[in-house]
Amino acid sequence: MAEIILQGVTKSFGKTEVIHPTDITINDGEFVVMVGPSGCGKSTLLRMIAGLETTTQGEIRIAGKRVNEVEPKDRNIAMVFQNYALYPHMSVYDNMAYGLKIRKFPKDDIEKRVQRAAGILELGPYLQRRPRELSGGQRQRVAMGRAIVREPAAFLFDEPLSNLDAKLRVQMRLEIQKLHRELRTTSVYVTHDQVEAMTLANRMIVINAGVVEQIGAPLEVYDEPASLFVAGFIGSPSMNFMPGRRSGDGVDVGGGIVIPMPAEARAKAGEQVTVGVRPEHFVTGSGGEGPTFKLHVDTVESLGADSLLHAGFNGTLLVVRIEGHSTPKADSAIEVSILPGKAYFFDTATGKRLKA
Repeated sequence: MAEIILQGVTKSFGKTEVIHPTDITINDGEFVVMVGPSGCGKSTLLRMIAGLETTTQGEIRIAGKRVNEVEPKDRNIAMVFQNYALYPHMSVYDNMAYGLKIRKFPKDDIEKRVQRAAGILELGPYLQRRPRELSGGQRQRVAMGRAIVREPAAFLFDEPLSNLDAKLRVQMRLEIQKLHRELRTTSVYVTHDQVEAMTLANRMIVINAGVVEQIGAPLEVYDEPASLFVAGFIGSPSMNFMPGRRSGDGVDVGGGIVIPMPAEARAKAGEQVTVGVRPEHFVTGSGGEGPTFKLHVDTVESLGADSLLHAGFNGTLLVVRIEGHSTPKADSAIEVSILPGKAYFFDTATGKRLKA
């Protein structure tokens, strides 16, 4: 296991800077997820850690050793990719053992490592099968087994579940959690799926356009988003945003509604303020804090245990999560209010959160 440190790391292609100066410390044995939309630079960061991309500036250290000039094979890391990259003519056993064979590991050591990894991943009955005889989830487990037998200082995962169907993704997330609990190996996992990030990470790194927007534990990022981008990206459905203007002790979001704003946040606020409310933080009627919103329900998504109401307010479409089966119908009117302390305020110009 190893600590991974990035200090002042940047990446440019010509004059275009795709990774802005980045400082990250990933602790020994930690499972860190880098999450963000496609093209934000998360895979580029991972590939720089792996040595598959060079850094333009800055330093990368793994287990205390500077690795900028070290070849990928010598960094003592193992990588699991989106495509399984298995040899189709080899058995599961040979796929898992191949990397050890070319490094001339003793036969007994190879056998012990492969059998141990197969036991962890429940691949014992499939060791003599070819990849074409396996399901997608089993192939991904073989790819992880090939990484495990290396006994590396760190695992790097590059969107390993994106080729699987929804049910298999859930199953594989649970298996990856179990694997990390057992091995305690430092792991860096890249995904665009915020559900994967929330469920897998010890800490999340939220990236937007090559900039690290926020680093923190999943619930910390969810409850205390640092910016409009983080607030909108983390959470499903995403946070509702209402443009507004400072008015007295609150924010006027139109329709005669002024949402109270904490005094500490008001002192820092600009004239234009965006108010954010998560769908589950609305309550029907006046049971919340502050004013009551009158909404027109456009559509209803029934999800079983709860429903999502898509409702219009002053030209903005809001999503309201309602528990249970008794929900308003489409093309009806409802009144909602905001749970106490659950309105978020952002400086519209900078996107930064105004904290109380």
